[in-house]
Amino acid sequence: MLSLIIPVLLVAAVGALAWAVNRQRTTLGAALPAGAGILVTALSWIVFIALGFGYLPGVTWIPWIGPLVLGIAASFAVSWILSSRRSAEDAKALTEILKV
Repeated sequence: MLSLIIPVLLVAAVGALAWAVNRQRTTLGAALPAGAGILVTALSWIVFIALGFGYLPGVTWIPWIGPLVLGIAASFAVSWILSSRRSAEDAKALTEILKV
């Protein structure tokens, strides 16, 4: 269980950092990147443990490092993709409103 708790806590912290370093952070909530990273971390941990990687000699590191890497990547991807799309849509909507 420790192999789940530590990566989840680390990904939550990095998810908050992903939101903080985003210049367009006003377009999405502070918990969204962290939440997406936690979700990916927990689900990938379940998959890795179900496949037996936590109990095979030589690959016991996979349930620790794999979910950590996937969760961090998901946090930054959600932060970057959603904020850029939202900013573009907001600018388009504002332009439409100002034309009227």
